[in-house]
Amino acid sequence: MASSASLQRFLPPSPHAASSSSSRRRLGRARPARCSTVSAPSSASPPAAVAAERLEPRVEERDGGYWVLKEKFRTGLNPQEKVKLEKEPMGLFMEGGIKDLAKMPMEEIDAAKLSKDDVDVRLKWLGLFHRRKHQYGRFMMRLKLPNGVTTSEQTRYLASVIEAYGEHGCADVTTRQNWQIRGVTLPDVPAILDGLRAVGLTSLQSGMDNVRNPVGNPLAGIDPDEIVDTRPYTNLLSSYITNNSQGNPAITNLPRKWNVCVIGSHDLYEHPHINDLAYMPAVKDGKFGFNLLVGGFISPKRWAEALPLDAWVAGDDVIPVCKAILEAYRDLGSRGNRQKTRMMWLIDELGMEVFRSEVEKRMPDGVLERAAPEDLIDKAWQRRDYLGVHPQKQEGLSYLARLADEYGSGELRLTVEQNIVLPNVPNERLDALLAEPLLRERLSPQPSLLLKGLVACTGNQFCGQAIIETKARALQVTEEVEKRVAVPRPVRMHWTGCPNSCGQVQVADIGFMGCLTKDSDGKIVEAADIFVGGRVGSDSHLADVYKKAVPCKDLVPIVADLLVERFGAVPREREEDEE
Repeated sequence: MASSASLQRFLPPSPHAASSSSSRRRLGRARPARCSTVSAPSSASPPAAVAAERLEPRVEERDGGYWVLKEKFRTGLNPQEKVKLEKEPMGLFMEGGIKDLAKMPMEEIDAAKLSKDDVDVRLKWLGLFHRRKHQYGRFMMRLKLPNGVTTSEQTRYLASVIEAYGEHGCADVTTRQNWQIRGVTLPDVPAILDGLRAVGLTSLQSGMDNVRNPVGNPLAGIDPDEIVDTRPYTNLLSSYITNNSQGNPAITNLPRKWNVCVIGSHDLYEHPHINDLAYMPAVKDGKFGFNLLVGGFISPKRWAEALPLDAWVAGDDVIPVCKAILEAYRDLGSRGNRQKTRMMWLIDELGMEVFRSEVEKRMPDGVLERAAPEDLIDKAWQRRDYLGVHPQKQEGLSYLARLADEYGSGELRLTVEQNIVLPNVPNERLDALLAEPLLRERLSPQPSLLLKGLVACTGNQFCGQAIIETKARALQVTEEVEKRVAVPRPVRMHWTGCPNSCGQVQVADIGFMGCLTKDSDGKIVEAADIFVGGRVGSDSHLADVYKKAVPCKDLVPIVADLLVERFGAVPREREEDEE
């Protein structure tokens, strides 16, 4: 069982004692399901020789619990590392610096490099991203929402925030089961942070070189076929990562962002293969715990699937092993070229066994058990579609994708496919719920086979890095393709506006990555690189490039043909006068 008491040993001392009642989510008992075990362990090999000086930690602890790069390792740094050295980003939260910054007009902020870097870089440690290019003076705010679980109270508060910004305010469901709200202005930030705290939310440590939102099974606790309820573990992880929303400076100076997930079902809704750390449920010597995968990531220049660490931890030890892995990455990771600073690059450099030994020496007792021979994931399992109406494990209740507050228990779940699940709907109320205009006209629980798997990043409407518009175009292309062909099964199509791949095109059946190209007339136009062949589940595979730099205006016939050739689609009959 995941124990909240096990967390306390691994939290830094805080001048503000966190109340035991600050966590608004009940931690349930985590237990294994009875199911076959089929996956193979990694093979151990002797550690390769690595020079002792390479294993010297590159950071050291300073006053306030902050970890800072040592003087001897400060050459060849990327610009973001220099910004961190000039001023501790977490001080804006832990020392109240945000209150003073929020009182400054943008003109004054822009006049000095230090305050300008506060707004454009350091505020990301508080989950605030300045939209300097497209919405000068306005921010996107990213939350922490472990396992994607939220409440109607929290949702209403977020709605009240964005409604105050009129046409500038909106919200996104992210590919990490999370909320992002837009339109925020700097003077409002202290009050918004207080409002988030009042409803049990935080935006702390959700951007830049921090641990991102812990992902779990969106159907945790209600899925009749789940292996384990992931909510206790993701809640514990989030509590450790943010020190119960007080700030955890021990792990806020990582070389790059870091993703974690806990697997709770055979469906692998959590996408373990693209996480830096994935907990895979496994039983060893009759005790429930997790085998570990490490190093999965997507970046502009490289994407790689997570690899076995050849390690197993008991359910009570999810925090110490997470802490040990984070500290090994913090201490040893490169801080030069940002394209080569994700944790997999460190694993490649050291070799898996050396990396594992560095993790092991940072465990509380210096011991890290080898992996269980098999995990509990059924590799023959066919991934289920959670959209629509489905029975829960609790008799007489069902869960439904999409939001409808009054029919359930006030709880909502967000998914990595940017959908919303409404649990705990009494069966006798389903007909009335499905008749709601919102579900009939806008948010269908039964979307088409192509629409149900559609994912898109923000695009250039709000994001300064996006090269193309994504959301409206994703809908338009999909709707036009559906007029041409009929598919026999869902096909997951992902759109991302730039090579950073926030839309995770590499895990999609068909992915579109924004770029620019010249059309047949020699005009520069928005375009997309097309990726094909991504898979999620036990046979996961990252997609390959199928065709590069296709003008967006030419995508519809190419996608329609691709669906026929690769996915069993059949052409629809078209009227003679139909264009």
